[in-house]
Amino acid sequence: FRALRLSTYQFVQPQTKNPNYTTGQTCGALKQAWRGYKIAKVQSDNTRMSEYAKKIRTLQNDLGIKQAEFPELNLSS
Repeated sequence: FRALRLSTYQFVQPQTKNPNYTTGQTCGALKQAWRGYKIAKVQSDNTRMSEYAKKIRTLQNDLGIKQAEFPELNLSS
């Protein structure tokens, strides 16, 4: 059983007025996108890395959280 540190978690509201997905679904998609990005990075697949990085930034924007930067792909705020 792990202890949770609530200070590390952000409680967010969707940024769009009529979101197509729930916050939970968006968080799940974000987790999968990060997993795909990490796999693509290990495989040195820059095309897939770029696709996943764009998805990650879009999902983070939808959740209203700070967008990750990907300087190796020239994707930053």
